[in-house]
Amino acid sequence: MNMASESFFADPRVAKARQLLREALAQHQGAITGIRPADPERKMDYDALIAQWSEARGGNLYFPYLGSGIGNGPFVELADGSVKFDFISGIGVHHFGHSHPLLLEAGIDAALRDTVMQGNLQQNVESAAVARLLLAPAAKGSALAHCFLTTSGAMANENALKLAFHKRPGTSRVMAFEHTFAGRTLALSAITDNAAYRSGLPDILSVDYVPFFDPAHPMESTTRAVETVRAHAARYPGQHAALWCELVLGEGGFYPGSAEFFAAVCGEAKAHHLFVIADEVQAFGRTAVLFAFQHFGLQRLVDIVTVGKMLQLCATLFTDALRPAPGIVSQTFTASTSAIFGARVILEQLTAGDFFGPEGRNMKLQAHFASRFESIARRHAGWIHGPYGIGGMIAFTPFEGSARGVKDLLRALFDAGVIGFYNGKSPTRIRFLPPVPVVTDAHIDAVCEMLERTMKQLAAGEVRSPEATLREPG
Repeated sequence: MNMASESFFADPRVAKARQLLREALAQHQGAITGIRPADPERKMDYDALIAQWSEARGGNLYFPYLGSGIGNGPFVELADGSVKFDFISGIGVHHFGHSHPLLLEAGIDAALRDTVMQGNLQQNVESAAVARLLLAPAAKGSALAHCFLTTSGAMANENALKLAFHKRPGTSRVMAFEHTFAGRTLALSAITDNAAYRSGLPDILSVDYVPFFDPAHPMESTTRAVETVRAHAARYPGQHAALWCELVLGEGGFYPGSAEFFAAVCGEAKAHHLFVIADEVQAFGRTAVLFAFQHFGLQRLVDIVTVGKMLQLCATLFTDALRPAPGIVSQTFTASTSAIFGARVILEQLTAGDFFGPEGRNMKLQAHFASRFESIARRHAGWIHGPYGIGGMIAFTPFEGSARGVKDLLRALFDAGVIGFYNGKSPTRIRFLPPVPVVTDAHIDAVCEMLERTMKQLAAGEVRSPEATLREPG
């Protein structure tokens, strides 16, 4: 029997519509091949729209950014007519850039399906396909056997916490690395090592912090972290459910650990019956291996792994020992249909591409940034330090690394046509999460030239106060 879905999706009118949309996108993307300033005739209405949206959401936007709905790889067009280099990608979400033709086709496929959202009660066959694409590489060398899809990194991390506490009844504490960022829900704000994000919030979870890896003192910092895990376990015997491992500190400043460090610390945690949760919501797909836990050789130590951002959806992967009782992990929405189709395309492209390995695009991109930063540093001593991070996660410290100086530079870069973001504290850094599959060395060179030129303007006092266009996030 021929199913209605099969005949619908194979209808020649649908194929023709796909072709026309691909051709139209390519034609109009041809007008977006470099940065350009805002259209003066659109600027007043745009500024009013920014103000209205900020008021509606109850807080200012960090950048005056409202996209027009089209871009071309690393370039994005804003509704004021300007075009900018997007080197932060929605803090790592738009990994394939803007208006990628394969994601256009994924969106068309999703639009043809019967529902906008899929959920715990009703999911389509494409959800199962994405889960398989995630589990197949994750299971290599590990005991990860299950995958729960969800809408955001915060929910993936919440589900990880629930799984750990569910299987360690009676526990009420977790350990986490210093400077960790886990998310902004009530529980995840407790884990996140930033008191400002817990202002006015109740204490609902007890967290004991462990020192992170110090590359200047690898052996000493590893010993100190292991001893801290041991001390916390002794002080609160049997009270910890898990060790929370952000494998590359994201908001903390793009500090990666090392394989030896994680093996020692996670091994000590396992000796005290803690589950090891690897949070790679931001790091997934950006190291020398698809999964960051594999990059650091933690296959035998991880119990739960969370991924997201670049996937368009997020997921919690876990071992069979953590399989929950009915009702513990359940959501009305697990993802939109467009996110599920997008995730499938992205996973297929990542696994088939040349992104991984010591000579893969991720690591080469980091090396190219390093050479450009070194060149700037030779010409201007003390202006730039870095890069920091790993693979597709790039950060640098400008000038003396003050928070105000970084915000001045971010605003000036935005005005010049480059979008980045900050991370770290003492020093504060600028971070880039460029769309690796569509960024060329020529793009990196252009951005670094703009960076150097903008830093010269700042050093010469030619940039106005950041309050004009750069606002605190709401």
